[in-house]
Amino acid sequence: MDAVYTHGHHESVLRSHRWRTAENSAAYLLPHLKPHMTLLDVGSGPGTITADLAARVAHVTASEVSVEALELARAELAARGVANAGFAVADVHALDFPDETFCVVHAHQVLQHVGDPVRALREMRRVTKPGGFVAARDSDYAAFAWYPRIPALDDWMALYQRVARGNGGEPDAGRRLLSWARAAGFEDVTATSSTWCFATPEDRAWWAGMWADRILGSALAEQALATGAATRDDLRRMADGWREWAADEDGWLSLLHGEILCRA
Repeated sequence: MDAVYTHGHHESVLRSHRWRTAENSAAYLLPHLKPHMTLLDVGSGPGTITADLAARVAHVTASEVSVEALELARAELAARGVANAGFAVADVHALDFPDETFCVVHAHQVLQHVGDPVRALREMRRVTKPGGFVAARDSDYAAFAWYPRIPALDDWMALYQRVARGNGGEPDAGRRLLSWARAAGFEDVTATSSTWCFATPEDRAWWAGMWADRILGSALAEQALATGAATRDDLRRMADGWREWAADEDGWLSLLHGEILCRA
């Protein structure tokens, strides 16, 4: 059941995660939030989405698997002056909260990294009040699409799939969320999808620069080298592939995400 978090907390990873907002990452959930609600944000990361959600509900609890990871969210919420928040170190497979504690339990890009996503969803349901919502959104890497076709980026995708699966994760989680929710016992599930698109020169430069740094310096790079999945030269070639894509005026990238909104 244990899984290793593929990305780690390298600066390049946090650069990507801090770009995320409730609007660009949880739009499917926002219409259902009410000012009286309490919300658990599972895997809150650097807390940018958590802070946005806190502005829409009575109280949020940010949770992470370690004290060190949780400090990222604590710092973000403090910097924003968010006063209606609590913090908890928690494993989504065994949440340390009583039954029926929260109105909403939310997880963004979490289930793809856990060892047992069905058990995680059961736990999320357990701590949700009857009639409340369990909400999850995850990428579907195999459905990512880009142009122009650059061999180094095909190699990047193959490497990511290999390392993520080797870590016990499911990189194509987006397409599986509905099946996982049904296996967890949910009967009222709304399954949707949405995308991030990077096509302007500025967006391409940001995304490619982030991934060029990430493929060379993050935990993903360390794991790829340690397991023999890639050499240092392979990683450099993939980083150069991202830069080549960003420099092309026709460069376009769309990232598909699956979403589930489940009634407890």
